[in-house]
Amino acid sequence: MADVEDKPAEGALEVAGSGAGDKLALGTSDSVVTAAEAAEALGADKYVFAAFFTAGIGAAYLVGKTLDSIWNHLASEAWVVRRAAFLLRFPEDERPTYTMLVGAVVGLVATIMCLRRDRLRRWAEDVALELSKVTWPKRETVTNGTIVVIAAGVFATVYIGLLDRLWGFVTMLVYGA
Repeated sequence: MADVEDKPAEGALEVAGSGAGDKLALGTSDSVVTAAEAAEALGADKYVFAAFFTAGIGAAYLVGKTLDSIWNHLASEAWVVRRAAFLLRFPEDERPTYTMLVGAVVGLVATIMCLRRDRLRRWAEDVALELSKVTWPKRETVTNGTIVVIAAGVFATVYIGLLDRLWGFVTMLVYGA
């Protein structure tokens, strides 16, 4: 494995060696991280970007559907049509195309604005980093836990049902029909 002796240019990325424990020099030789650490850091970022992208798509859909609903409602009101006849210029089946286009622009702008806010982005990165540290249970553990919960639920349902029948019978004996 070769040593990293020379300082790379500021912001440069330099790889030394070829094994799993290779070092990456980021900026200067003082800031050396392993390839696994760099991949883990990038892994958290991809989840942050995916979350912002998903939120943008959701915002685009909601804005598009809301605008379509508002447009259709306004186009059905006679007093609005008299004042704004341009609402009827497009047929009702074409309106969702235009409103979704507006929604997509709004979603894209909202996503970019959220990504550019340092505080919000830092919070999202912290959440992703914490989630990457979580030790998720294995499939067998989840399956066994699910079986136990379902069995306990069935047992409790049967037990309470039997108690209900028993107390119903006792109540009928005591108070009569």
